Amino acid sequence: MPAEPSSVSVLQRVELCDTDVTGHYHHSTVIRWVESAEQTLLHRLGLDHLPVMPRVNYTASYRRRLWRHEVVETRLRVERLGRTSLSYGFEVRSGDDGPCVDGSLTVVKVAPFTGEPLVWEREERDLLLRSGSQEGDFLRPDGPLVPATGDPSTLPMARPAGDRWGIGYG
Repeated sequence: MPAEPSSVSVLQRVELCDTDVTGHYHHSTVIRWVESAEQTLLHRLGLDHLPVMPRVNYTASYRRRLWRHEVVETRLRVERLGRTSLSYGFEVRSGDDGPCVDGSLTVVKVAPFTGEPLVWEREERDLLLRSGSQEGDFLRPDGPLVPATGDPSTLPMARPAGDRWGIGYG
């Protein structure tokens, strides 16, 4: 196992709903991209069973505008693992001009019903602190747009039956 903290890179596109009236991305879009990268990382590490972890600190420095249709890369890495907290560092990039946004996100592992902080288990600590770079997502800058290898979430889902009135979904 590599002896470096876990990290992941996720590609996304700036969509119309991500922009404000000026046509560039809205600041609130970044936290959604960061949380998406976090979920990808936890899934790759086999830690997607963890309870929802409240966000206790979020900072972002906005350095360059992003426009509709740009493809952005969100890089997320484990920066610090405390007794009950986890701090990530992130960068959002488009092209080679350096980060468009960078910052940090700190979460706390808590019990689902009481909200009481939970201590990280040894196996969880090892995975977060020593797993290195993980496979990203569906978008590939150098190849075909295909699902990541071995990701069970990419399997076709069964079409749900209609509701009690016989109206189908989707």
